[in-house]
Amino acid sequence: MEGVLTPEIWIAVAEKTGIPELRRTTRDEPDYDKLMRYRIAILDQHGIKLSDIQNVIGTLRPLSGGKEFLDELRTIVQVIILSDTFEQFAAPLLRQLNYPTLLCHRLLVADDRITGYQLRIPEQKQRAVAALKLLNYNVISAGDSFNDTAMLTEAHVGFLIHAPENVKRQFPQFKAVENHADLMRMIKATLSQPTEGGPF
Repeated sequence: MEGVLTPEIWIAVAEKTGIPELRRTTRDEPDYDKLMRYRIAILDQHGIKLSDIQNVIGTLRPLSGGKEFLDELRTIVQVIILSDTFEQFAAPLLRQLNYPTLLCHRLLVADDRITGYQLRIPEQKQRAVAALKLLNYNVISAGDSFNDTAMLTEAHVGFLIHAPENVKRQFPQFKAVENHADLMRMIKATLSQPTEGGPF
């Protein structure tokens, strides 16, 4: 979701709070647990509460062309967003995207303070794609970060969109695009090819 359809929430929080350490994302740190422990420690150090972050999220809008891309895609195939965001973060953005299906994680919160997080399951993106393949779906996936690459590898076809150069260099096997129009063209071209499973 973030970086593909919506802005990066943590970068927005970094800009609003003036805490540059919060700009670090999965584009920079592929170890998600290490990244989240780092983020929670920074929030605790600066006294940033969940409600503070939710206030920032409430000001965000989908990336240019993101909602239109998603609206068109949902007329062609079934769409599931697999994200490493959290239920407590996602609601304002999902409303603006007309409530697509989102599978993500959950924050642990005490007195408005983020104390930890609970993964849906480890490697949820890759395992969700694997489960859909077992249901005989043909899976096309797209992402922008290191934490998307297992999902892209598991899918029948994977694309990078808005990915930084370090991700594109390390994973040249995935076609990379910089805008939603090109991604839509590649998805439609993929769907026009015969497959054993149904399109997803």
